[in-house]
Amino acid sequence: MLFRAATADPVDLDRAAAYPADGPVPALTAEKIREELASDQFRPEWIWFAEDENGEILARALWWGRADSARPIALDCLQVRSGVVDPVAIASGLLAAGHAAFGALPVYNISLPRDWRSDPVLVDAVAWRREAARRSGLSSEIERLRYEWTPAAEVPAPAGKLIFREGTDEEFLDAFIRLSAGSLDQHTRNELRSMDAEQLAREDIEFYLDCPGERSWWRLGELPDGTLAGLAIPSATPYHRNVGYLGVVPEQRGQGLIDEVLAEITRFHASEGADRVTATTDTVNVPMAAAFDRAGYEVTEIRLILEAPPR
Repeated sequence: MLFRAATADPVDLDRAAAYPADGPVPALTAEKIREELASDQFRPEWIWFAEDENGEILARALWWGRADSARPIALDCLQVRSGVVDPVAIASGLLAAGHAAFGALPVYNISLPRDWRSDPVLVDAVAWRREAARRSGLSSEIERLRYEWTPAAEVPAPAGKLIFREGTDEEFLDAFIRLSAGSLDQHTRNELRSMDAEQLAREDIEFYLDCPGERSWWRLGELPDGTLAGLAIPSATPYHRNVGYLGVVPEQRGQGLIDEVLAEITRFHASEGADRVTATTDTVNVPMAAAFDRAGYEVTEIRLILEAPPR
């Protein structure tokens, strides 16, 4: 078995795009793959094949990154040809080869319908992917709901409970630190096992500064007396606007203020003419999911995230 990256040869890239998207797990179309290659978010060295002794492609992995990324950020697509006796062995070998070349363990995102557990064929297809990811170092798992808001839903009006304003870097650092206490977000909880709240806050801020959204969009939410209540970070991806980061400080939770913070982000994007705003939250974060439901966001898919365990 040969594990290798694609070359820049158009014939090789055509083979990558034309690989049959068989199996129940949704896969990218050939047109989408070519679009991502053209925008430098897929690159030949991030597309990997498992080939048999005759040069037939038995598996394909597509890693994604932003146009300015030095290394891929996430594995977007992993397929093994139907009929392969041991898909776990081929898939894990392919991922291990890619990881070694990248010098990193990018996360693996599997996009699934919300009811995927009711389909035995889909459950089996997810199971071998999970095991292959585990064998290649991605042994931690988070399941997230992917939400979407469109103008067909009502733009929320201000309720007057909070006043939003711009803040200094120091104020945002303090807000990020305070919001992490008692968070139901699994990534936050995992990271706090290996670092303190300030270090995590600085990493989160750096992440959102590196996103396509603007720092000038960020807002602090305060009670009328000036007491900090929450944080609203409207953001963006290379494709659309999204809800970046939001939350309410521990001492103000349980009063419905998260609805106001989310509404502020939604209003901001709507005022900028966004025709779609996406968001994600962990399936275990029931209060946040309920807030998205109340705000007119609709679940479009489940995103299963497989990643390296916390440091």
